[in-house]
Amino acid sequence: MSIDQKRAARRHTLGLLFAAGVMAATSSGQAQAKQEVRIGYQKYGTLTLLKGRGTLEQRLAARNITVKWTEFPAGPQLLEGLNVGSVDFGTVGEAPPIFAQAAGANLVYVGNEPPSPGSEAIVVPKDSKLRGVADLKGKKVALNKGSNVHYLLVKALEKAGVAYKDIEVLYLTPADARAAFERGSVDAWVIWDPFLAAAEKQLSARVLADGKGLVANHQFYLAARSYAEKNGDIIRIVLEEIAKVDEWGAKNPKEVAQILSAQTGLDVDVVALAASRYSYGVKPITGEVLAQQQKLADAFSNLKLIPKPIAVKDAQ
Repeated sequence: MSIDQKRAARRHTLGLLFAAGVMAATSSGQAQAKQEVRIGYQKYGTLTLLKGRGTLEQRLAARNITVKWTEFPAGPQLLEGLNVGSVDFGTVGEAPPIFAQAAGANLVYVGNEPPSPGSEAIVVPKDSKLRGVADLKGKKVALNKGSNVHYLLVKALEKAGVAYKDIEVLYLTPADARAAFERGSVDAWVIWDPFLAAAEKQLSARVLADGKGLVANHQFYLAARSYAEKNGDIIRIVLEEIAKVDEWGAKNPKEVAQILSAQTGLDVDVVALAASRYSYGVKPITGEVLAQQQKLADAFSNLKLIPKPIAVKDAQ
């Protein structure tokens, strides 16, 4: 090989190395620029449906944003995850934000679904002698502390003229509460869908009272304040995709049941019953909804169930 040929070969090799370096640097830059939105969800509601359809991932991929989904057994645990920084956005019922705010969590309400009072209830075993909420006096009642059903129990007892202190409340997660319910260790269980639907379908549990006429039972979307303030555009996209899946879900109940069954591992007939009680149509938070939340906060404060009074509007 001549000297000129050797020089040309070296220039070619150096050119390839330079090109490879540029590509590596570009790839590294893209990796650094890639974002992730971490969403907390539960075995119910529109977020489970959104996860199953995968449309949010498709929408955010164009912005180099990935989605990480984390399942929680109930709202209080989800908001604890949000508070400690393990999730950015999530959905819960009415009571969890009250307890979280009272505990100092820096969260913000970003949207809500319409009321769904039939999606939660106080249930008893099929052969129970209890016939009304008034019969709960002196009985053992299981629920997940700080969940939406906590307020249902408060309002149901109030209507029946039974003092909260006159029943024995056992704070159990849905899985532990169901086990206690099946064993007969508790007299009643206050629970939400799809666990409610599963108790009805699989255990023939009897509804003592549901939320109709007692509570609104909104499904709320919340975000960590620090995340919402820096990523308002991502929050907007997530809410837009929730609105789309809400509209689709309202028109396609059979497909909804199939997706929810696949996502939750529950039988189709169970999730179909739960989904029939859903209320679709995400909306911005209004003053009226915040006023309803303030009533919950005041009730929990009066019962000393939260450590201090709070102003719900501070979480806007």
